[in-house]
Order: sequence, then structure tokens, then C-alpha cells
Amino acid sequence: MQVSVTTTTLDLQADKPLPAIPRDRPYRLMRSQTVCPELNRFLYAAVGFRWCWYERLAWDYATWLDYLDDPDVATWIGYQEGTPIGYFELDRDAAGSVEIAYFGLLPSAIGKGLGAILLSDAITAARGFGNGHVWVHTCTLDHPAALPNYLDRGFEVREVTHSDEELPEEPLQPWQGANLAVCRT
Repeated sequence: MQVSVTTTTLDLQADKPLPAIPRDRPYRLMRSQTVCPELNRFLYAAVGFRWCWYERLAWDYATWLDYLDDPDVATWIGYQEGTPIGYFELDRDAAGSVEIAYFGLLPSAIGKGLGAILLSDAITAARGFGNGHVWVHTCTLDHPAALPNYLDRGFEVREVTHSDEELPEEPLQPWQGANLAVCRT
């Protein structure tokens, strides 16, 4: 299925003040310390199926392992009562800039005000992981609150591009037969 997609790339410069993070988070944030392709694939599928994240679904175990074994990649997970509510994945380049490569909430956590707090945590973690410059991209397939959330945390638009993308014909699902959502167009 062909869809028109607008992608926005945003930057948060190192000299911008850090966003305020509530002292009493409603979740516990932990960095994944062990390379675990199964965990990252679960998070990617569980968070991304509603937003048409499909590229990595075709990755085999070795590809996930190679990617996650890179010391410039870090995965952070928010847990509430022992259950993941969302995650972010950081990818540091050779110059020390850090991309928030993936960011999102599991369906059960959406609409509870957790996205702003988790994004603030992602920015703090990214700054500590690199040289202070953080960047991200979002697109019109993402949650409607994604772009406003980035802007509210101090990101500034660097570039906006438009493209036609070929998405899978079948609705994405976190597992075969779940029938939980349809890709938005």
C-alpha cells in the first residue's frame, strides 16, 4: 500500500536546558545491560505495530545481535509494577551526537501522560551517553502527539521531507492473529 509520509528531523542542542523530570516517576527506568535480541524485538513489535514499524521485523537473530552488541547502542526500558510501559533506543555516532532511534509506549500505557516523562528521561540518558547533542526523527505515521511532545521538550525542527512509502498490505500485529490495530494512513 502506497502512502504519503512527512518526516520531521529535530535537534536538541547541548546548551539547551534539560527538561524537568518529576521526582516521583510513575515507572522505574532501567538500562538493559545484557544484549538480548528477543527483548528488543519484543519492544520494537509491541510498541511499533500501531505506527507501521515494519523494517526490523524481517531482521534475523544474527542481525539483531550484531546491532545490539555495538557499544554505541543502548536500550532503556520503563517498568511499572514489573511490566514494560515503553522504551527508547539510543544510537551514538562517531562525533558523539546521539539519536533517539526508537521511542514509544506500549498500547496499555498510551494516554496516561507517560510519554512526556519518558521522553525527558530519554533526553537525559542521551546527553549522558554522548556529547550533549540529541536528535530524533518522527513522521506522520507516528502517534499524533509525537511531534508536539518533541517540540515541548525543546527540540527544534532541522528538516522536513516528504516521500511516498510502500507499507505492508496487511495490518501489522505484535503477533500473528492479534488483530489489535490497523496501520494509520
